[in-house]
Amino acid sequence: MFDVGDKVVYPMHGAGIIEAIEEKEILGDRKKYYVMRLPMGEMKVMIPMDNVCQVGLREVIGRDAVEKVFQILQEPAGETPSNWNRRYRKHLEKIKSGNIFKVAEVVRNLVLRDQEKGLSTGERKMLGSAKQILISELELVPGMDREIINQKLEEIFREPQEEDGSPQK
Repeated sequence: MFDVGDKVVYPMHGAGIIEAIEEKEILGDRKKYYVMRLPMGEMKVMIPMDNVCQVGLREVIGRDAVEKVFQILQEPAGETPSNWNRRYRKHLEKIKSGNIFKVAEVVRNLVLRDQEKGLSTGERKMLGSAKQILISELELVPGMDREIINQKLEEIFREPQEEDGSPQK
């Protein structure tokens, strides 16, 4: 399904590159694994090849989809439950999907909520994880690099300023 050198996304962990395909025996069971390096945190993950569909491993988006991600980030916040627990679960479900467009919605909704009302500790942590997942994939798109991505995100999420230079609330 995938080859060494392929850029892939592992939902809830982010994007990385398949460095090797290895056969390992674990608890008497011999299986083939993708060995994936995640640039964020320089972590290596082994994914059983027969589990790829269940975990949602997929290819990194193409350059054409990057603009759609940035477009989603610029849209007004979507409908979210007012109850923080329901809102948290709804956002977590979107992140777990592995769909970059849904992850972009979570980032947008949480950034806008933070600017309006602030975030709970759990939501702040979720925002950090969602941003990391988003950036890790965008970085692996040909022609993109961390500096360009961070610059674009800063531009999108810059808080509106009052005439005196203070943030609008």
